[in-house]
Amino acid sequence: MDFNLTEEQQMLQDTVARLVRGEYSFEKRLEYSKTDLGYSAEFWQQLSELGLTAVPFAEELGGFDGTGVELQSVMTELGRGLCLEPYLQSVILGGGLISQAGNSSQQEKWLPGVASGELKVAVGLQEPQSFYNLSDVQTRAEKSGDGYTLNGRKAVVIGGHCADLLIVSARTSGDDRDTSGLSLFAIDPATAGIERRTYPTNDGFKGCDITLENVKVPADTLLGEEGQAGEVIEYQAGRAVAALCAEAIGVMEEAIAMTLDYLKARKQFGVPIGQFQVLQHRMVDMASDLEQVRSMAILAASVADSEQSDERRRILAAAKNVTGRAGQFIAESGIQMHGGIGMTWEYSFAHYAKRLIMINHQLGDDDHHLEQFASMLQAG
Repeated sequence: MDFNLTEEQQMLQDTVARLVRGEYSFEKRLEYSKTDLGYSAEFWQQLSELGLTAVPFAEELGGFDGTGVELQSVMTELGRGLCLEPYLQSVILGGGLISQAGNSSQQEKWLPGVASGELKVAVGLQEPQSFYNLSDVQTRAEKSGDGYTLNGRKAVVIGGHCADLLIVSARTSGDDRDTSGLSLFAIDPATAGIERRTYPTNDGFKGCDITLENVKVPADTLLGEEGQAGEVIEYQAGRAVAALCAEAIGVMEEAIAMTLDYLKARKQFGVPIGQFQVLQHRMVDMASDLEQVRSMAILAASVADSEQSDERRRILAAAKNVTGRAGQFIAESGIQMHGGIGMTWEYSFAHYAKRLIMINHQLGDDDHHLEQFASMLQAG
Protein backbone atom coordinates (compact mmCIF):
# COMPACT_ATOMS: atom_id res chain seq x y z
CA MET A 1 0.00 0.00 0.00
CA ASP A 2 1.31 3.47 -0.93
CA PHE A 3 1.16 5.82 2.05
CA ASN A 4 2.63 8.78 0.16
CA LEU A 5 0.36 11.75 -0.49
CA THR A 6 -0.62 12.53 -4.05
CA GLU A 7 0.62 15.77 -5.57
CA GLU A 8 -2.73 17.46 -4.89
CA GLN A 9 -2.83 16.21 -1.30
CA GLN A 10 0.73 17.40 -0.68
CA MET A 11 -0.15 20.82 -2.09
CA LEU A 12 -3.12 20.98 0.26
CA GLN A 13 -0.98 20.17 3.28
CA ASP A 14 1.71 22.65 2.24
CA THR A 15 -0.93 25.37 1.85
CA VAL A 16 -2.25 24.84 5.38
CA ALA A 17 1.28 24.57 6.78
CA ARG A 18 2.31 27.92 5.25
CA LEU A 19 -0.86 29.59 6.45
CA VAL A 20 -0.46 28.36 10.02
CA ARG A 21 3.26 29.10 10.12
CA GLY A 22 2.80 32.62 8.80
CA GLU A 23 -0.36 33.69 10.61
CA TYR A 24 -0.69 31.72 13.85
CA SER A 25 2.10 32.42 16.29
CA PHE A 26 1.85 31.30 19.90
CA GLU A 27 1.59 34.90 21.05
CA LYS A 28 -1.33 35.52 18.72
CA ARG A 29 -3.03 32.36 19.97
CA LEU A 30 -2.91 33.67 23.52
CA GLU A 31 -4.50 36.92 22.35
CA TYR A 32 -7.23 35.12 20.40
CA SER A 33 -8.14 32.92 23.36
CA LYS A 34 -8.80 35.98 25.52
CA THR A 35 -11.31 37.53 23.12
CA ASP A 36 -15.05 37.04 23.35
CA LEU A 37 -14.96 35.03 20.11
CA GLY A 38 -12.14 32.83 21.37
CA TYR A 39 -10.39 32.52 18.02
CA SER A 40 -9.36 34.64 15.03
CA ALA A 41 -12.16 35.69 12.70
CA GLU A 42 -9.50 36.77 10.18
CA PHE A 43 -7.81 33.36 10.23
CA TRP A 44 -11.17 31.63 9.81
CA GLN A 45 -11.84 33.84 6.80
CA GLN A 46 -8.46 32.88 5.34
CA LEU A 47 -9.31 29.21 5.77
CA SER A 48 -12.55 29.74 3.89
CA GLU A 49 -10.98 31.89 1.14
CA LEU A 50 -8.44 29.15 0.47
CA GLY A 51 -11.26 26.62 0.21
CA LEU A 52 -10.14 24.67 3.27
CA THR A 53 -13.57 24.77 4.91
CA ALA A 54 -15.00 23.23 1.72
CA VAL A 55 -12.71 20.19 1.60
CA PRO A 56 -15.12 17.39 2.64
CA PHE A 57 -18.26 18.52 0.84
CA ALA A 58 -19.73 17.56 -2.53
CA GLU A 59 -18.88 19.77 -5.49
CA GLU A 60 -22.51 20.61 -6.17
CA LEU A 61 -22.71 22.08 -2.65
CA GLY A 62 -19.56 24.18 -2.96
CA GLY A 63 -17.04 21.57 -1.84
CA PHE A 64 -14.09 19.61 -3.24
CA ASP A 65 -15.21 16.02 -2.56
CA GLY A 66 -12.32 15.51 -0.14
CA THR A 67 -11.89 12.37 1.95
CA GLY A 68 -10.50 11.54 5.35
CA VAL A 69 -7.00 11.68 3.90
CA GLU A 70 -7.38 15.31 2.84
CA LEU A 71 -8.92 16.17 6.21
CA GLN A 72 -5.95 14.49 7.90
CA SER A 73 -3.58 16.88 6.13
CA VAL A 74 -5.61 19.90 7.24
CA MET A 75 -6.04 18.75 10.84
CA THR A 76 -2.37 17.86 11.29
CA GLU A 77 -1.27 21.36 10.37
CA LEU A 78 -4.01 23.01 12.45
CA GLY A 79 -2.79 20.88 15.35
CA ARG A 80 0.76 22.04 14.79
CA GLY A 81 -0.38 25.61 15.37
CA LEU A 82 -2.80 24.76 18.21
CA CYS A 83 -5.41 26.60 16.14
CA LEU A 84 -8.56 27.54 18.05
CA GLU A 85 -10.95 27.83 15.10
CA PRO A 86 -13.96 25.44 15.13
CA TYR A 87 -12.89 23.41 12.08
CA LEU A 88 -13.55 20.03 13.69
CA GLN A 89 -16.90 21.08 15.18
CA SER A 90 -18.33 23.03 12.23
CA VAL A 91 -16.83 21.50 9.09
CA ILE A 92 -16.19 17.87 10.01
CA LEU A 93 -18.77 17.00 12.66
CA GLY A 94 -21.51 19.55 12.02
CA GLY A 95 -21.20 19.40 8.25
CA GLY A 96 -20.98 15.63 8.38
CA LEU A 97 -24.22 15.28 10.34
CA ILE A 98 -26.06 17.50 7.88
CA SER A 99 -24.55 15.65 4.89
CA GLN A 100 -25.55 12.24 6.19
CA ALA A 101 -28.85 12.91 7.93
CA GLY A 102 -30.23 15.97 6.19
CA ASN A 103 -32.61 15.82 3.25
CA SER A 104 -31.75 17.53 -0.02
CA SER A 105 -33.43 20.80 0.92
CA GLN A 106 -31.63 20.94 4.27
CA GLN A 107 -28.31 20.18 2.63
CA GLU A 108 -28.85 22.90 0.06
CA LYS A 109 -29.93 25.32 2.78
CA TRP A 110 -26.97 24.87 5.14
CA LEU A 111 -24.01 23.08 3.55
CA PRO A 112 -22.96 25.80 1.06
CA GLY A 113 -22.70 28.18 4.02
CA VAL A 114 -20.66 25.68 6.03
CA ALA A 115 -18.39 25.06 3.03
CA SER A 116 -17.82 28.79 2.55
CA GLY A 117 -17.17 29.34 6.26
CA GLU A 118 -20.06 31.79 6.52
CA LEU A 119 -22.21 29.42 8.60
CA LYS A 120 -20.57 28.12 11.78
CA VAL A 121 -22.09 24.99 13.30
CA ALA A 122 -21.74 23.70 16.87
CA VAL A 123 -22.76 20.18 17.87
CA GLY A 124 -24.23 19.18 21.22
CA LEU A 125 -24.12 15.41 21.66
CA GLN A 126 -22.80 15.05 25.21
CA GLU A 127 -24.65 15.74 28.43
CA PRO A 128 -23.44 16.16 32.03
CA GLN A 129 -24.20 12.53 32.91
CA SER A 130 -23.29 10.86 29.63
CA PHE A 131 -19.48 10.61 30.06
CA TYR A 132 -18.38 9.11 26.70
CA ASN A 133 -21.65 7.38 25.86
CA LEU A 134 -23.31 9.43 23.12
CA SER A 135 -26.44 7.30 23.46
CA ASP A 136 -26.89 8.43 27.06
CA VAL A 137 -29.29 11.27 26.23
CA GLN A 138 -31.83 12.69 28.67
CA THR A 139 -32.77 15.67 26.51
CA ARG A 140 -36.31 15.04 25.29
CA ALA A 141 -38.09 16.16 22.14
CA GLU A 142 -41.86 15.80 22.27
CA LYS A 143 -44.20 16.43 19.39
CA SER A 144 -46.05 19.69 19.79
CA GLY A 145 -48.44 20.82 17.08
CA ASP A 146 -46.56 20.88 13.78
CA GLY A 147 -43.16 20.70 15.48
CA TYR A 148 -41.36 19.63 18.63
CA THR A 149 -40.66 20.94 22.12
CA LEU A 150 -37.15 20.29 23.47
CA ASN A 151 -36.07 20.16 27.10
CA GLY A 152 -32.65 19.21 28.39
CA ARG A 153 -29.02 20.23 28.68
CA LYS A 154 -25.91 19.80 26.54
CA ALA A 155 -22.42 20.01 28.02
CA VAL A 156 -19.06 21.25 26.71
CA VAL A 157 -20.27 22.31 23.29
CA ILE A 158 -17.09 23.75 21.77
CA GLY A 159 -17.91 26.84 19.71
CA GLY A 160 -21.51 26.86 20.91
CA HIS A 161 -21.19 30.43 22.17
CA CYS A 162 -20.76 31.87 18.68
CA ALA A 163 -22.42 29.28 16.42
CA ASP A 164 -24.93 30.27 13.78
CA LEU A 165 -26.56 26.84 13.94
CA LEU A 166 -26.81 24.31 16.76
CA ILE A 167 -27.21 20.60 16.08
CA VAL A 168 -28.35 18.73 19.18
CA SER A 169 -29.37 15.17 19.88
CA ALA A 170 -32.63 14.54 21.69
CA ARG A 171 -34.61 11.49 22.62
CA THR A 172 -37.94 11.11 20.87
CA SER A 173 -38.57 7.63 22.29
CA GLY A 174 -37.00 4.95 24.47
CA ASP A 175 -35.04 5.00 27.71
CA ASP A 176 -32.08 7.25 28.50
CA ARG A 177 -29.35 4.91 27.22
CA ASP A 178 -31.10 3.21 24.32
CA THR A 179 -29.23 3.39 21.05
CA SER A 180 -32.55 3.70 19.25
CA GLY A 181 -35.01 6.56 19.67
CA LEU A 182 -32.46 9.35 19.13
CA SER A 183 -33.13 12.26 16.81
CA LEU A 184 -31.09 15.24 15.61
CA PHE A 185 -32.34 18.82 15.45
CA ALA A 186 -30.72 21.78 13.71
CA ILE A 187 -31.74 24.84 15.69
CA ASP A 188 -31.22 28.57 15.45
CA PRO A 189 -29.40 29.48 18.72
CA ALA A 190 -31.54 32.60 19.01
CA THR A 191 -34.67 30.47 19.50
CA ALA A 192 -36.59 31.29 22.68
CA GLY A 193 -35.75 28.98 25.59
CA ILE A 194 -32.10 28.42 24.70
CA GLU A 195 -29.60 29.56 27.32
CA ARG A 196 -25.84 29.40 26.74
CA ARG A 197 -23.19 29.53 29.46
CA THR A 198 -19.67 30.06 28.13
CA TYR A 199 -16.37 29.25 29.88
CA PRO A 200 -12.71 28.62 28.94
CA THR A 201 -11.56 25.04 28.62
CA ASN A 202 -8.28 23.71 29.94
CA ASP A 203 -6.67 23.79 26.50
CA GLY A 204 -7.63 27.32 25.47
CA PHE A 205 -10.92 26.77 23.64
CA LYS A 206 -14.31 28.11 24.70
CA GLY A 207 -16.80 25.55 25.95
CA CYS A 208 -20.50 26.16 26.24
CA ASP A 209 -23.23 24.50 28.27
CA ILE A 210 -26.57 24.77 26.53
CA THR A 211 -29.87 24.59 28.40
CA LEU A 212 -33.03 23.91 26.41
CA GLU A 213 -36.19 24.87 28.26
CA ASN A 214 -39.45 24.41 26.36
CA VAL A 215 -37.69 25.20 23.10
CA LYS A 216 -40.28 25.01 20.32
CA VAL A 217 -38.96 24.19 16.85
CA PRO A 218 -40.71 23.46 13.55
CA ALA A 219 -40.71 19.99 12.05
CA ASP A 220 -38.21 20.93 9.34
CA THR A 221 -35.45 21.29 11.96
CA LEU A 222 -35.45 17.50 12.35
CA LEU A 223 -32.43 16.00 10.57
CA GLY A 224 -33.26 12.63 9.08
CA GLU A 225 -35.96 10.28 10.28
CA GLU A 226 -37.30 10.57 13.79
CA GLY A 227 -35.64 8.17 16.19
CA GLN A 228 -33.06 6.95 13.66
CA ALA A 229 -30.10 9.23 14.48
CA GLY A 230 -28.11 6.78 16.59
CA GLU A 231 -26.22 5.28 13.67
CA VAL A 232 -25.61 8.71 12.13
CA ILE A 233 -24.14 10.02 15.39
CA GLU A 234 -21.88 6.97 15.74
CA TYR A 235 -20.65 7.25 12.15
CA GLN A 236 -19.88 10.97 12.27
CA ALA A 237 -18.26 10.65 15.69
CA GLY A 238 -15.96 8.12 14.02
CA ARG A 239 -14.98 10.69 11.38
CA ALA A 240 -14.29 13.18 14.17
CA VAL A 241 -12.14 10.59 15.98
CA ALA A 242 -10.03 10.15 12.82
CA ALA A 243 -9.66 13.94 12.62
CA LEU A 244 -8.55 14.15 16.26
CA CYS A 245 -5.90 11.49 15.64
CA ALA A 246 -4.65 13.55 12.70
CA GLU A 247 -4.57 16.72 14.79
CA ALA A 248 -2.59 14.90 17.46
CA ILE A 249 0.22 14.20 14.99
CA GLY A 250 0.90 17.91 14.54
CA VAL A 251 0.67 18.58 18.28
CA MET A 252 3.02 15.70 19.11
CA GLU A 253 5.58 16.65 16.47
CA GLU A 254 5.83 20.17 17.88
CA ALA A 255 5.93 18.97 21.49
CA ILE A 256 8.74 16.52 20.75
CA ALA A 257 10.72 19.09 18.74
CA MET A 258 10.45 21.61 21.58
CA THR A 259 11.58 19.02 24.12
CA LEU A 260 14.57 18.05 21.99
CA ASP A 261 15.60 21.68 21.57
CA TYR A 262 15.40 22.16 25.32
CA LEU A 263 17.57 19.11 25.98
CA LYS A 264 20.21 20.51 23.64
CA ALA A 265 20.16 23.98 25.23
CA ARG A 266 19.76 23.22 28.95
CA LYS A 267 23.07 22.46 30.67
CA GLN A 268 23.81 20.71 33.92
CA PHE A 269 27.22 19.71 35.26
CA GLY A 270 28.69 21.63 32.33
CA VAL A 271 27.05 19.58 29.56
CA PRO A 272 23.70 19.65 27.74
CA ILE A 273 21.24 17.42 29.57
CA GLY A 274 20.49 15.79 26.23
CA GLN A 275 23.76 13.87 26.66
CA PHE A 276 22.32 11.98 29.64
CA GLN A 277 21.45 8.51 28.47
CA VAL A 278 18.23 8.20 30.45
CA LEU A 279 16.83 11.31 28.74
CA GLN A 280 17.94 10.02 25.35
CA HIS A 281 16.02 6.82 26.01
CA ARG A 282 12.94 8.79 26.97
CA MET A 283 13.16 10.83 23.75
CA VAL A 284 13.37 7.60 21.75
CA ASP A 285 10.23 6.33 23.50
CA MET A 286 8.41 9.56 22.65
CA ALA A 287 9.46 9.41 19.00
CA SER A 288 8.46 5.74 18.82
CA ASP A 289 5.01 6.54 20.17
CA LEU A 290 4.65 9.33 17.61
CA GLU A 291 5.33 6.92 14.76
CA GLN A 292 2.72 4.50 16.12
CA VAL A 293 0.20 7.32 16.19
CA ARG A 294 1.13 8.38 12.67
CA SER A 295 0.53 4.86 11.37
CA MET A 296 -2.80 4.50 13.15
CA ALA A 297 -3.94 7.98 12.09
CA ILE A 298 -3.25 7.10 8.44
CA LEU A 299 -5.26 3.91 8.85
CA ALA A 300 -8.09 5.80 10.58
CA ALA A 301 -8.17 8.41 7.81
CA SER A 302 -8.37 5.69 5.18
CA VAL A 303 -11.54 4.19 6.70
CA ALA A 304 -13.15 7.39 8.00
CA ASP A 305 -15.47 7.68 4.98
CA SER A 306 -15.96 3.95 4.45
CA GLU A 307 -19.31 2.30 5.04
CA GLN A 308 -20.00 1.49 8.66
CA SER A 309 -18.75 -1.95 9.68
CA ASP A 310 -17.24 -3.73 12.66
CA GLU A 311 -13.84 -3.42 10.99
CA ARG A 312 -14.22 0.37 10.76
CA ARG A 313 -15.29 0.50 14.39
CA ARG A 314 -12.28 -1.58 15.48
CA ILE A 315 -9.80 0.53 13.52
CA LEU A 316 -11.13 3.83 14.86
CA ALA A 317 -11.23 2.53 18.45
CA ALA A 318 -7.65 1.24 18.13
CA ALA A 319 -6.46 4.51 16.60
CA LYS A 320 -8.01 6.62 19.36
CA ASN A 321 -6.61 4.31 22.04
CA VAL A 322 -3.07 4.51 20.65
CA THR A 323 -3.34 8.27 20.13
CA GLY A 324 -4.70 8.95 23.61
CA ARG A 325 -2.15 6.77 25.37
CA ALA A 326 0.76 8.19 23.38
CA GLY A 327 -0.44 11.76 23.85
CA GLN A 328 -0.60 11.30 27.60
CA PHE A 329 2.91 9.83 27.65
CA ILE A 330 4.44 12.53 25.43
CA ALA A 331 2.82 15.32 27.44
CA GLU A 332 3.94 13.92 30.80
CA SER A 333 7.43 13.01 29.59
CA GLY A 334 7.95 16.43 28.02
CA ILE A 335 6.91 18.17 31.23
CA GLN A 336 9.27 16.00 33.28
CA MET A 337 12.23 16.73 31.00
CA HIS A 338 11.48 20.45 30.86
CA GLY A 339 11.17 20.68 34.63
CA GLY A 340 9.21 23.62 36.05
CA ILE A 341 9.28 25.59 32.81
CA GLY A 342 7.20 22.85 31.20
CA MET A 343 4.09 24.13 32.95
CA THR A 344 4.75 27.86 32.58
CA TRP A 345 1.79 29.62 30.95
CA GLU A 346 4.04 31.88 28.86
CA TYR A 347 5.91 28.90 27.42
CA SER A 348 4.12 27.18 24.57
CA PHE A 349 5.00 23.61 25.55
CA ALA A 350 2.47 23.70 28.41
CA HIS A 351 -0.28 24.44 25.89
CA TYR A 352 0.77 21.58 23.62
CA ALA A 353 0.73 19.25 26.61
CA LYS A 354 -2.74 20.40 27.62
CA ARG A 355 -4.07 19.93 24.11
CA LEU A 356 -2.72 16.38 24.00
CA ILE A 357 -4.46 15.56 27.27
CA MET A 358 -7.75 17.01 26.02
CA ILE A 359 -7.51 15.19 22.68
CA ASN A 360 -7.30 12.00 24.72
CA HIS A 361 -10.55 12.87 26.49
CA GLN A 362 -12.52 14.11 23.48
CA LEU A 363 -14.97 11.50 22.19
CA GLY A 364 -13.61 8.84 24.54
CA ASP A 365 -10.24 8.41 26.25
CA ASP A 366 -7.77 5.56 25.70
CA ASP A 367 -9.39 3.31 28.33
CA HIS A 368 -12.84 3.81 26.83
CA HIS A 369 -11.71 2.89 23.34
CA LEU A 370 -9.72 -0.07 24.62
CA GLU A 371 -12.92 -1.40 26.16
CA GLN A 372 -14.77 -0.76 22.88
CA PHE A 373 -12.08 -2.58 20.91
CA ALA A 374 -12.04 -5.53 23.33
CA SER A 375 -15.84 -5.84 23.32
CA MET A 376 -15.89 -6.04 19.52
CA LEU A 377 -13.22 -8.75 19.56
CA GLN A 378 -15.26 -10.76 22.07
CA ALA A 379 -18.42 -10.29 20.01
CA GLY A 380 -16.61 -11.53 16.91
